Parts: sequence; structure tokens; C-alpha cells
Amino acid sequence: MRIGELSRRTGVSARSLRYYEEQGLLTSSRSDAGQRHYSDAAVQRVSLIRQLFDAGMSSRVIASVLPCVDVPGDLGVAEETFTAMMRERDRIDADIAHLIETRDALDVLIRANSRHRAELSTAPEPVAKSA
Repeated sequence: MRIGELSRRTGVSARSLRYYEEQGLLTSSRSDAGQRHYSDAAVQRVSLIRQLFDAGMSSRVIASVLPCVDVPGDLGVAEETFTAMMRERDRIDADIAHLIETRDALDVLIRANSRHRAELSTAPEPVAKSA
């Protein structure tokens, strides 16, 4: 199938599909006219790539993980991929911890603001001075 058809079937823009190729995440063959042609398996491959991007992985990390899918029986590839996946999981855990710290700091500010608003709403109105 050509790039437009792959784009329609996956919901991924042709520009993104070209980017995936540039990053080595997706392959195509070329016609004599230079048009990209993809196999039917490319639909599933693009879906996997999207899932990995949606999980917050960079194209570099995805490229290091995909060989496990491409060569599932190779122990060396499996070990390298495992290491990459564990490193990525550790990065995600660190991101989560940072987000929790940020949320907790925001909660402190919210409580302080709530108290301040409550104090302002119960304060007497200032008396206007007459001239």
C-alpha cells in the first residue's frame, strides 16, 4: 500500500510516517517512480509505534526496543531490549515521583490560598472616608 493508504488505515499523518522511516522505526520499498510502498504488516507496526510514543518513549528508545519484536528469538537482542525497557521504566518512575512532588507542592499552595480567601471573605468592609 502507498503512504496515503497507510495514513488512512492508521490515522497517522504521512508526515509522521516519513519521520518514522527517517528514525528507522518503519521501512518501505520504493517503486520505480520513488513512491513508498508498505506491507500490510506496517499497519500493526505503526500501531505499536504509536503506543510506544503515547507511553512517552522517544524515537531513540523505541528504535532500541523494536528489535525485540523484529528478532524475537535472539537472546542478545532480548537482553539489550530488556535493559532499554528497564531504563525507560526507571525514567517513567522518576517522572511520576517528580509529578507527585509537584502536585504536593501545589496542594500546599491551594490550602494557603483557600485560607487566605476565607479570611478575606470574613474581613469587615473598609469604611469610606467622607470629605
